[in-house]
Amino acid sequence: MNINIGQSWKNELKLEFNKTYFQRLINFLAEENKHYNILPKEHLIFKAFELCPFDKVKVVILGQDPYPTKGHANGLSFSVNDDVNPLPKSLKNIFKELADDLNKPERICGNLNDWAKQGVLLLNTTLTVREGEVESHINKGWEILTNSVISALHKKNNIVYILWGKKAQKMSHFINKNNNYIIYSSHPSPLSSYRGFFGSKPFSKTNQYLLIKGKTPIIWS
Repeated sequence: MNINIGQSWKNELKLEFNKTYFQRLINFLAEENKHYNILPKEHLIFKAFELCPFDKVKVVILGQDPYPTKGHANGLSFSVNDDVNPLPKSLKNIFKELADDLNKPERICGNLNDWAKQGVLLLNTTLTVREGEVESHINKGWEILTNSVISALHKKNNIVYILWGKKAQKMSHFINKNNNYIIYSSHPSPLSSYRGFFGSKPFSKTNQYLLIKGKTPIIWS
């Protein structure tokens, strides 16, 4: 596998790529590729890191695993390719909350590259999935790597962590709560969005915190 993760992240995570768990993960993916279609495409697996270098991270939005629908996953949590229509329901709900939060028209384009380039690390805890099979690559090693990503970010202060849903919130154990800001709510999925996601105002809260810390706010739409 070609690890297109960007030099700044390679510097932070270089020890991980030689560890036994990561070599087992690479072997697992090679075997999976013989029998299944793996999403996203290989050159997109580490896209979140390419677009958001370590030294530029201001916000982290944690997802679970990539969309299992062909043509949707593009390497960023919750994001889809430009031509995807209709949008996944969770992403549609994110845009609904964004519009209500910032009093702006609802965003149409589901590709979140623009967020990533501004310092939003859109990180899935599992970076690959079999086409059509949700959570098919959990507990294969990706979670160890993404835990290491959060641990590496301990070097930085004043990061906003947006944790939607119980699975993302488990990652709070790896976050320095004293020097960063964590926003909790239910997941934007239609099954849970009405349990606290709608009305949580994560986008305005994020920008308020960044401004207080002397950072440039995110242009969300």
